Amino acid sequence: MTAVTPVTRVRPTGPAKPKLELDPAVIRKARSLARKAGAPVVKLARTHTTVSVERAVLRLAGLSGADHEGVPWVNHLVDAVRAEVGLELGVTAPVFDALRRGEAPDLLTLAQKSAAGSVPFHLPQGRDSRAASSLALRSVKPGMARIDKNRATRDRLIKRHGNPKQRPWIYLIVATGDIYEDIPQAQTAAREGADVIAVIRSTGQSLLDFVPEGATREGYAGTYATQENFRLMRAALDEVSKELGRYIRLVNYASGLCMPEIATLAGLERLDMMLNDSMYGILFRDINPIRTFVDQRFSRQIHARAGIIINTGEDNYLTTADAVDAAHTVTVSQLMNEYFAKEAGLEDWQLGLGHAFEINPEIPDSFRMELAQALLARQLFPKAPLKWMPPTKHMTGDVFRGYLLDGFFNLVGAMTSQDILLVGMMTEAVLTPFLSDRDLALQNVRYVLSAAGGLTEDFHPPRDGFIQTRARRVLSQAVDLLEKIVNDTGEPGSVPLLQAISDGTFGLMKRPSDAGKGLDGVVKCAPGYDNPVSTLLEAGI
Repeated sequence: MTAVTPVTRVRPTGPAKPKLELDPAVIRKARSLARKAGAPVVKLARTHTTVSVERAVLRLAGLSGADHEGVPWVNHLVDAVRAEVGLELGVTAPVFDALRRGEAPDLLTLAQKSAAGSVPFHLPQGRDSRAASSLALRSVKPGMARIDKNRATRDRLIKRHGNPKQRPWIYLIVATGDIYEDIPQAQTAAREGADVIAVIRSTGQSLLDFVPEGATREGYAGTYATQENFRLMRAALDEVSKELGRYIRLVNYASGLCMPEIATLAGLERLDMMLNDSMYGILFRDINPIRTFVDQRFSRQIHARAGIIINTGEDNYLTTADAVDAAHTVTVSQLMNEYFAKEAGLEDWQLGLGHAFEINPEIPDSFRMELAQALLARQLFPKAPLKWMPPTKHMTGDVFRGYLLDGFFNLVGAMTSQDILLVGMMTEAVLTPFLSDRDLALQNVRYVLSAAGGLTEDFHPPRDGFIQTRARRVLSQAVDLLEKIVNDTGEPGSVPLLQAISDGTFGLMKRPSDAGKGLDGVVKCAPGYDNPVSTLLEAGI
């Protein structure tokens, strides 16, 4: 592939100036309602644990590897403890009590013996309980220290190699299924101008209740997320970062049934961004809502500690719901994602809130409505690195029309100061893109940002014109929906947001809180529940 001139970007980093004349009182009300809707969910997350949270704790204590059938040792150990004494007090009390009693010399041996059913687990009491808790805390500290060291390393490498000079960061996807094929594609994409490389996860991995081990060479429409694959790709991007003189960021997916574990592995291997939406798994993978919210809070605490930017998935709502009529549900989800993220310790610069260019292009004024929605997101979250997603739903297979739509998408991104711009492919809905397709897509981005990147300084929608009116209407509808959610009494003791999800409020998907995949992995915490990782993370917040 021929080398090309890097993307020229006009907009400097930093918050954009307001373009819409929105009522500050309405914005404050929207955030207040989001807090009220989210608080009961946070309480639920604080009072429950899951098998994946407990497995993540053991991973931070150093347990890794899998048996000859590929079942991770963390799964064996958590399952054995749960079967014998339950997880209501956490996995660490019985595990580290067993180590103190001499049942095994280390966690790996204990897990192996537990898989054979040869370890008796007990719930320690009094002094034994305190001793087990103390040993557990000491055991997870090296894992937390590694996450902290990786964050410092990232900061050092950014200082050495430099960030992209301007925004938006160009975000490009690779995913062959084979990590050893992904690596050269990712390096080539970086050389052609990409700043952020996302390795799409193999289809269906979100529904696996375990994390595969090792480097993988087979995946469907993506590559498995494993610790070794993370390590290999991070090393490859470090190599090309040094070559190019700018730090290339790596993205993967902290979602699905193993969200806490994958977030932990991302911290241990210095990933930079993670797809981590509060409702995506519920709506589009039918994962139990309580399981998702418990796992998401823990995973976001890990991301906060690791300095990882999250990317949320509001764009997905518009693949099932109408992008015009349901625009306000995107805004509501962004506000909810912001609340949940900040409650877990994430800062504004880590909130890659999502939205997308998904209005049917056949509708009159579709471009103006897309512009209004993008400006609304930009003004509501001025310090957040918004992630702007290209058209997918209305890509027909006509590559010429698709290339034009992607150009319009790039133009909206330039005009509204988006921060993370996912490169659209004209072969979307036709095939997995070739390297040549990516090159053409990057040419599209380069042209638009070079020719029109400065429009963010010049473009101001007329007062009370179409764009301002549309944005205000969407915000007003978002406030109305949040009020409806907060004021919905429902069944006694019900959580309003969970009821709204059950009713199909988001993405037209109805997901009751007492159903869905992974429900059997949710455990209500008993008095005395101990999680040494949560203790350290809460202290950090």
